[in-house]
Amino acid sequence: MHPILIRNNVKILGEGTQVIIFAHGFGCAQNSWKFMTDAFLEDYKVVLFDYVGSGESDITQYDHYKYSTLDGYASDVVEIIEALNLKDVIFVGHSVSSMIGMIAALQKPEAFQKLVFIGPSPKYMNDGEYIGGFEAGDIQTIFNSIEEDYAGWARGIAPVVMDKAYPPGLFNFLQECLEETEPSIALAFAMATFKTDCRDKLKHLTVPSLTLQSRSDIMAPLSAGDFIHQNTPHNFLVVMQATGHFPHISEPEETIREIKAFIKNNGTTLTSMIYA
Repeated sequence: MHPILIRNNVKILGEGTQVIIFAHGFGCAQNSWKFMTDAFLEDYKVVLFDYVGSGESDITQYDHYKYSTLDGYASDVVEIIEALNLKDVIFVGHSVSSMIGMIAALQKPEAFQKLVFIGPSPKYMNDGEYIGGFEAGDIQTIFNSIEEDYAGWARGIAPVVMDKAYPPGLFNFLQECLEETEPSIALAFAMATFKTDCRDKLKHLTVPSLTLQSRSDIMAPLSAGDFIHQNTPHNFLVVMQATGHFPHISEPEETIREIKAFIKNNGTTLTSMIYA
């Protein structure tokens, strides 16, 4: 097996020829897509992977300097695509993976057909008129909590980011996902995530994209999704009925439906897909 595929614990499933790559968010791994992947296996080739330091990736390949920015993670996405010789990829990224996918598409645009951003944010920190949802002090508190007691932070944050309206079993699943990440790597990934500012990169994206936004999301407010929609060429915005930051776990059927609708649309008949 190619060393890149071992490094990122790459799994390939499905019967189709059209390729979909699912990229997990901070603190999770490829198993976070378990409620969605079956819906794509009949018609698509599904590629799952773990970022280095997450899930069952090869943690010996972790490089603190490389992964101190999202560019390091994006280069890994490109390397997976090249190792598998993939073309016309549909990339589905959750949370920070939305911007990782965007950066990867800037690095190698010819490999991508469409991008799907689930709960994206180009910048988490408020900045003048831009509302990312967090003040600098909020973000430092997150870093401190992860550093001091990562397991306790994971226990506390799971029901908050999932939205307490959902069954406790989903909180437990998310908590278990979070707890599988080594704490020091989780802290470094959190720093790379919360310190990023991708706002100026959006205008350079040529690949059509979909922003899938929950109607309430403590991590990625509607203002962040709207900023992406307003500043990214060929971007469509759907505000779902789902709430919370993990609609692919809490409301997989709605998330699947919107992704499939975007894939099937050729992009020539829609100027926007904004749902209230």
